[in-house]
Amino acid sequence: MTTAPTRVLVRIAAVEARLFLREPAAVFFAVVLPVALLLTLGATIPGFRDADPSLGGQRFVDAPFTSMMVLLSVVTLGLSALPAVLVTYRERGVLRRLSTTPVRPGALLSAQLLINVGVAVVATTLTLGLGHLFLGVPPPRSPLAFAGVFVLGSTTMLAIGLLLAAVAPNSKVVQGAGAALMFPLLFLAGMWLPRPLMPELLRRISDFTPTGAFGQALTDALGGGGPQAVHLAVLAGWALAAGLAAARLFRWQ
Repeated sequence: MTTAPTRVLVRIAAVEARLFLREPAAVFFAVVLPVALLLTLGATIPGFRDADPSLGGQRFVDAPFTSMMVLLSVVTLGLSALPAVLVTYRERGVLRRLSTTPVRPGALLSAQLLINVGVAVVATTLTLGLGHLFLGVPPPRSPLAFAGVFVLGSTTMLAIGLLLAAVAPNSKVVQGAGAALMFPLLFLAGMWLPRPLMPELLRRISDFTPTGAFGQALTDALGGGGPQAVHLAVLAGWALAAGLAAARLFRWQ
């Protein structure tokens, strides 16, 4: 039997999910774009489908590129979609008005987190499923490791998004700050320059960024090797630091 707070959370989540689906840009960049990039580039760039000895005989599309598309979806949600919605709600007084009703603002925050995690799961499932169907991308060789990395990495990126929403004064600032933060972090993850091709110093810096650790851990889990302890520790550290800071600094009005 569900409790009253649970029923309220479900109802709010349902409303917020409908609002999310009415935003074509959010759906496109978080779900459609990563899948389209995987299928288009994976099918048109021959080198992506050639066995690479440096990857243990795997193809580039099998683990490194697919993991980048999963990462792209989660980062888009964490640094763009989530903080933009929360800051807009604060600007419009939605959170303040909720504080005067039995529905606490925290319920809206929880609903937003659930929706973004749900969208990330859908995007990742489509990426892996369609990649396997059309490009022969194998499913994760370490499913439990992949699931654990995905949950930890998603938690980290959403915690950073909450911190961004906590400190941004308005929606224009949060959108600009999110974009300014997203592109360097995607670069450090290996989105445009694969990590194996990075200079040693840049790769070591990447190891200690949330996206660098997340991307490499996803690649390791997809490729069959277990994620490295240092990358898991980095993700956990970022999640804890960003989460605590967001909780301390977040303003409801």
